[in-house]
Amino acid sequence: MIRRIFGCVVLCGLVASASLQAHHSLAGVYDLKKEVEVKGTLTRVAFTNPHGAMHITVKGADGTPVEWILTTGSASTLAGLGFGNNGPNQLKSGDEVAIKIFPAISGKPLGFIRSIVLANKKEVQISTGSSRD
Repeated sequence: MIRRIFGCVVLCGLVASASLQAHHSLAGVYDLKKEVEVKGTLTRVAFTNPHGAMHITVKGADGTPVEWILTTGSASTLAGLGFGNNGPNQLKSGDEVAIKIFPAISGKPLGFIRSIVLANKKEVQISTGSSRD
């Protein structure tokens, strides 16, 4: 009986630990004091919850293509900004864009999107960079 109770406590602890690590603050992953701009071609756009993602191919310093994976806000937030299949700020694979991001602290080609400059030169603010975005 004690083994079963102990086993249940350990299992509950592992589940709770995993769920707490699943949601993180932006400051734990991205450098919110540094903003950079990446320009390139969108290769994939996914407006999903809890966070969307955009994949963009950027020419590296040596000319080789580098794929950046950029996190966005939630699908509902993006829809409110006019993104989606029929919004005024439609995005699709093949679009040339400039995206201002908070880069990953690790230096990997990852970032959290601050704003997007669309092909028509319109800039759309996505995030302020606060831990509530």
